[in-house]
Amino acid sequence: MSPLTALLAPRPLFAITGGTALGLVAGGIVLAQTLNLAACPLCILQRMLYLLLALEAAAAWMLSGSTLPRRLMALVMTATAATGVWIAAYQTWLQRFAKGVSCTADQPWWEHFVNWAGAQWPLMFEASGMCSEAGWKFLGLSIAEWSLMAFSTMTVAMLVALLRKP
Repeated sequence: MSPLTALLAPRPLFAITGGTALGLVAGGIVLAQTLNLAACPLCILQRMLYLLLALEAAAAWMLSGSTLPRRLMALVMTATAATGVWIAAYQTWLQRFAKGVSCTADQPWWEHFVNWAGAQWPLMFEASGMCSEAGWKFLGLSIAEWSLMAFSTMTVAMLVALLRKP
């Protein structure tokens, strides 16, 4: 078996996805603290999805011995990562085309949830920024654009894990 084939097996894909998701959360917190960046509600939702992906990846890694549980976990992780793609794409659209606009016109249920989570654990979940403000860029891309690429890659990886034959 070639190294690439081994790397594209479901179990390594679960581990890489989970590790990457945790690394992105840690990196987001470090950036926020060192550069004094204010996370917005959509940023916090993406952070929550990365944490959920990490938990799902741990469960998938443990259950990957059997075909049905492995495929079910890959499907769940695909849905989670695809949700992240949608949220990051929406935030990217806000930053590029709707400058100065809030995340939403009114406060939907998820913003109430983000506010509640921020009150429980401010370092991890406090949302005090505007979704349409890029804040910081690396290589010309905002954090939302980098997150869009990360979630897209994770979605593809989980589709590979889902469709891969043992």
